[in-house]
Amino acid sequence: AIAGPLVSLILFGSFTALNAFVALPPAASAIVGLLAYINLALALFNLIPGLPLDGGNVLKAIVWKITGKAYKGVAFASVVGQIIGWAAIAIGFGSLLGLPFGSFWLILIGGFLLQNAQRSNQVAKVQSKLAGLTAADVVATDSPIAQADSSVREFVNGSIIGRDLPWTKFLVVDAEGKLAGELSLDALKAIPTNDWWNVTIAQVMQPLPALETVAADRSLLDVVNLLEEKKLSVLAVVGENGALVGLLEKASIAQRLSEVKPV
Repeated sequence: AIAGPLVSLILFGSFTALNAFVALPPAASAIVGLLAYINLALALFNLIPGLPLDGGNVLKAIVWKITGKAYKGVAFASVVGQIIGWAAIAIGFGSLLGLPFGSFWLILIGGFLLQNAQRSNQVAKVQSKLAGLTAADVVATDSPIAQADSSVREFVNGSIIGRDLPWTKFLVVDAEGKLAGELSLDALKAIPTNDWWNVTIAQVMQPLPALETVAADRSLLDVVNLLEEKKLSVLAVVGENGALVGLLEKASIAQRLSEVKPV
């Protein structure tokens, strides 16, 4: 975050030194002096301690370091950014009121700071909600899970009949609740109904394809980052003993967020 202002300060020093130690024509000297001034102004502007400026990112990092929570750094720096934005707008209106300070450009800059700081604050609120939840909090209550030792008839009676299922496949777990395979509902069609009591789910399940798992107590903020990083829409949530808790769908996270307040 500090790299941008640092580069501007280096350029300011370079242009200033060039003007001081090199005999330039008046026109060239004026241009170099202007470039030095522009870079100094840009560095000072970017060092303002409010998001979305570089100074705001530095402030965010400091608060993050102190609190150990990234979203608190974003929230604090965005509030500072909003305060600075409103102050710039208020000072800018001075010129419109005939006062000897302020300018229309200051109003525009203040509006830019305010708008972007408000967006950052909204992000912080979402991150705050996510940090207060775990993967277990958003597991689908009707997760498609089948017991390997159940008969096909028991499975159909308990999990299929009378239910409007959004699933076409079920995860199969063993007696300890650990993942053992997957069951396609289409596979059941090949089994005569008269044999359903005699055939177990373990006999008709298929090997489980690669499925990303996540610990039940993992922060939902980490889970969202994982989903985005690996372009996933669903995760299998497992407990400490490796037993399957259920499925976590990306779509269910937004619904869960609407039910909780920021921490």
